[in-house]
Amino acid sequence: MATGKAIEAVDPSTLPLGAVVTNSGRVSVAKMYEPHAPELPFTPAQLAQLDEALTLSSRSTGLDFSVYLGELGSNAHQRAQELHGSTERPSHHVLVAVSPGERVVEIVTGEESHRRLADRGAKLAVMSMVASFKEGDLAGGLVSGLRMLTDQAGNAPRS
Repeated sequence: MATGKAIEAVDPSTLPLGAVVTNSGRVSVAKMYEPHAPELPFTPAQLAQLDEALTLSSRSTGLDFSVYLGELGSNAHQRAQELHGSTERPSHHVLVAVSPGERVVEIVTGEESHRRLADRGAKLAVMSMVASFKEGDLAGGLVSGLRMLTDQAGNAPRS
């Protein structure tokens, strides 16, 4: 003879919404699945600041500025150069590539943008960005770096 606890009958009218008594007497409950929204690195306000900094940098210098945020892989410099090469006007382009997970920052310039943006100025901008990144301010570091690069490149030459 088997021993065990007797199963008590469940009144279906007392069950919460989404619950049912199965043929075997077991209670089955359906729960709503709510996917978690992906965590974004920037708030809408930070995105607006970053967009404004990119727009002002490009307008005032006549160079094309862009930011890449993501994994760069084992050869970060080569990957950043590939990304830079895929832009519309690589010779007039300045790419700021940041991989927070890999702790890598690369600035890649084209032929024309390199003439106007010295390596020393780019290194100073990287140092400034890294200081902000260490404090947990990714957006602020990018905006600050873009402003420094813009100052270094100067105003667009008049044609």
